Amino acid sequence: MKKAIVLCLGMGITLFSSQLVFAEDGGAYTTDGTVTFMPSTDPTNPVDPTNPDPDKPVNPTNPDGTDPTPGTKGPLSIDFASSFDFGLNKISNKTQTYYARAQKYKEEGLITPNYVQISDNRGSNAGWTLTLKQNGQFKNENTLNKELTGSEIKLTEPTVKSATVGVTSPTAQDEITLDPSGAESRVMQAVKDAGAGTWVDAFGTVETVTEKDADNKDVEAAITKAIALTVPGKTPKDAVSYTTTLTWTLTDVPGNEQGE
Repeated sequence: MKKAIVLCLGMGITLFSSQLVFAEDGGAYTTDGTVTFMPSTDPTNPVDPTNPDPDKPVNPTNPDGTDPTPGTKGPLSIDFASSFDFGLNKISNKTQTYYARAQKYKEEGLITPNYVQISDNRGSNAGWTLTLKQNGQFKNENTLNKELTGSEIKLTEPTVKSATVGVTSPTAQDEITLDPSGAESRVMQAVKDAGAGTWVDAFGTVETVTEKDADNKDVEAAITKAIALTVPGKTPKDAVSYTTTLTWTLTDVPGNEQGE
């Protein structure tokens, strides 16, 4: 702001000006905002594999309607994996392929493909590898023909999804044939800097087919043909249930360091 000052001395008049500087009103001041994260060991709930939103968890069940085994502890965890039920089938002397029942839930009306769910909440972006093995052939120790010799489980048509954005996706194996001797098969892998957050690998799509129940009546069943059990016709079968177990293993070995 400029101000003119007038000074009168005697008969003469002297004029001069001076510039005075004043501070402006207001101004700017900068502060900091900080947030820090650490790896999470909290369990991650299962999500709908067709819409894997962690804010909308779901409640999958075992094929018999019971609750599944809880997932592993974090921060790198297997949150859920479907059990495979290949249904009630007539004894046949021909080679037959049977398909897994679709995944059911406590939520009414929700049926999806079978799937496995992984969460990486380490915050290190180090990558990981998921494998699957079959712990022996289908067996029933309480019958004459105790083992379904030559039977084979095959998984195909994987679809990998996540609600996580801006992260490189893990990759899934296109086709998996399980070895009853217990050899591990790779299911999904994340290379370094990939696979952070929650991811699902779902197999195939759900189809509704008509089958015969124990009373030879037509019933509808929801299946997925992407998970198939083939039993040779020459293998003797008794009128019992045959079972096996499957082990899913998640390691912190990044995909690019895991051999084929």
